[in-house]
Amino acid sequence: MIEMHTGRPPTLAARGMVSCPHALASEAGVEILKAGGSAVDAAIAASAALSVLYPHMTGLGGDAFWLIYDAKQKRVRYLDGAGCAAASASIEAFQAKGMGEIPFRGILPATLTVPGAVASWCEAHAAHGRLPLARNLAAAAGYARDGFPVTERLANWIAATAPELAQNKEAAAIFLKNGEAPRAGQSLANVDLARSIEAVGAGGRDAYYEGEISKELARYAGANGGFFTETDFRAQRAQWGEPISTEYRGVKLYQTAPPTQGISVLQMLNLIEAYDLGSMEYLGADHVHFLVQAKQLAYHDRDRWIADPAFAKVPVERLLSRAYADERRALIDPGRALPWDKVPSYGSLAGDTVYICAVDAEGNAASLIHSLYGVFGSCVVAGKSGIVLQNRGAYFSLDPAHPNKLAPGKRPLHTLIASLAFRDDKLWQVFGCMGADVAMIDFGLNVQQAIESPRWLSGRFALGEPRDLLNVEGRYTEATLKELERRGHVLNRWGAWNELAGHAHGITVDPVTGTRWGGSDPRSDGAAIGY
Repeated sequence: MIEMHTGRPPTLAARGMVSCPHALASEAGVEILKAGGSAVDAAIAASAALSVLYPHMTGLGGDAFWLIYDAKQKRVRYLDGAGCAAASASIEAFQAKGMGEIPFRGILPATLTVPGAVASWCEAHAAHGRLPLARNLAAAAGYARDGFPVTERLANWIAATAPELAQNKEAAAIFLKNGEAPRAGQSLANVDLARSIEAVGAGGRDAYYEGEISKELARYAGANGGFFTETDFRAQRAQWGEPISTEYRGVKLYQTAPPTQGISVLQMLNLIEAYDLGSMEYLGADHVHFLVQAKQLAYHDRDRWIADPAFAKVPVERLLSRAYADERRALIDPGRALPWDKVPSYGSLAGDTVYICAVDAEGNAASLIHSLYGVFGSCVVAGKSGIVLQNRGAYFSLDPAHPNKLAPGKRPLHTLIASLAFRDDKLWQVFGCMGADVAMIDFGLNVQQAIESPRWLSGRFALGEPRDLLNVEGRYTEATLKELERRGHVLNRWGAWNELAGHAHGITVDPVTGTRWGGSDPRSDGAAIGY
């Protein structure tokens, strides 16, 4: 057992729990559980609340993916809430504008794909909800209508993104009152968004995709040179599918399937299982080195193969096979970092995401990832809807030979993943944090310790940075950092805690007592709350 003193203990509760990156959203979810709602009801409530409280990371203009565990049926279901590209979206449309790549911000990526998250809320609710959808969305609508106190993190992200937000008058009217970013503690309201949330609560999917909301989104796109139309919204559906999985040291881990990069997590586990991580120094040079190399190999495959399986053949079985892991593992040199350019790759732009986990009294679980992609997505609020539109369409390739190339009706590659883990066929972990699962399995950390451990993140954040860049939080020992540099890793040393390392949240279910142990990331404004 690693002795580690964290900033906060895990939250323990007997019946239900929700953890996500804003405490008020976790509370909204727990109130739903107390009212008799299911884990899915609670996840919808938290997701909707975050759409108001964390508008820089998520919203009704984004996409979402789910893993849902039905305790009675002992079944894990996968729900794909990815938005599809508009019928008018094509490589030729960008070539006609003289563009060799899709812009990261603005009306073009904003309207390239239809938002899919709300369709996923409604589909999940129809299958697993117990309370009325309007009840689940009530807290979010209230925060949007009446306002909520801006956190220091949100204030900082608004200030950092102010130049982009200012280019859209609707976004500026909400987030830059009098041309200034709000200070922490000031109230922020979005009355138009409140009306949109209430409309979804009253009318479900049709209110968003076939009602006044879609009319306004389509009108805004048409008036500003965008892509999607009312017809594109009517065609949007969330899709049920089968999750993908692997076994790692006796633990069965489920991930979201393509077009998400969930397969990359499973590939990493297959690659590192051959190494005795538990015998290595926790957070030492060997521990970090092998994990970084495994991620790099998995991400090479991601960038080469992962796309919408309805449009491209994704060799899932081959990528997850033990034989393939053995083959790829041979590329790992224990003493030297493998250069990224060993294998051709395609762009990897940084994004922002919220993760929500919920477990109810019956042991059902929802693992939900919901995102706008970049900070404030496209930085476009669509007219009078109050909805911030994502920029996930920027991840499409304009290379006609690439599997993730842009095409009408196609879903882009998604970096979003949600996870579930089982021990002895019992639900053990509901989590959204890369690396925390390994820390708990190999080193015996509890969920809060794993989340608070110093984190590394390999790969560039911005074009022009090296793909071999290894960003590391400053709580690693100097000996570890010097040894990683000696092995050829290109280090970028962050401070002790860095929000760019991502937000992680999780719930552990004790197999003997059934107690829920919740963890929440101090890099966020979140909390694990139970009852």
